[in-house]
Amino acid sequence: MRKTLSTLLLALLAAASSAQPAPQPETPRASGTPQALVDAARSQVGVTLTYDPAYRRLAYPNGDVPIERGVCTDVVVRAYRKLDLDLQSLVHQDMKKAWGTYTHQARWQLKAPDPNIDHRRVPNLATFFARHGTALPASPEAKTYLPGDIVTWRLPHDLTHIGIVSDKFSGDGVPLIIHNIGAGAREENMLFAYPITGHYRWHPRTEADRRR
Repeated sequence: MRKTLSTLLLALLAAASSAQPAPQPETPRASGTPQALVDAARSQVGVTLTYDPAYRRLAYPNGDVPIERGVCTDVVVRAYRKLDLDLQSLVHQDMKKAWGTYTHQARWQLKAPDPNIDHRRVPNLATFFARHGTALPASPEAKTYLPGDIVTWRLPHDLTHIGIVSDKFSGDGVPLIIHNIGAGAREENMLFAYPITGHYRWHPRTEADRRR
């Protein structure tokens, strides 16, 4: 009997020593925060590889072009979607409420909102962020641009551009920008490469935040 108990105890000890530790609950990701937005934008680098401005019919809501292609606005839209914020739907609904505020008449001669393309146009995103977020001065001071801020630029030939301010910096202390200016999503030192036309900050609480 004593031998049987000894054998049983040894078996239990061996099983305990070889057992894997119980998995720890995953720490919830801080959605809706500037850092989460930066992380979401950076996750597109090396994934979105080309620039493709072609008009496409999209699903609604949460419609998107293939992830390996897109334009500058798609970097912003995809980043916010990872935070449960769908700019396709939000911009579309806002344009229906405030049609006269957006630049559709003069620039694109539209007669009604178009959920296939409206959220993929820089002036429309800029208008939305100005209406629902904080519009900040287009300062020449690098320190005024914080991680997760949105910046718009005027490129040559009257083209528009948009990107997200990174939490990383160039050697001279200028924050990098996560954007797609023609060669896919990249993180680059270009904040002051072109005239800045807008500086915005929009970090609303998401449904995931409210459920916590």
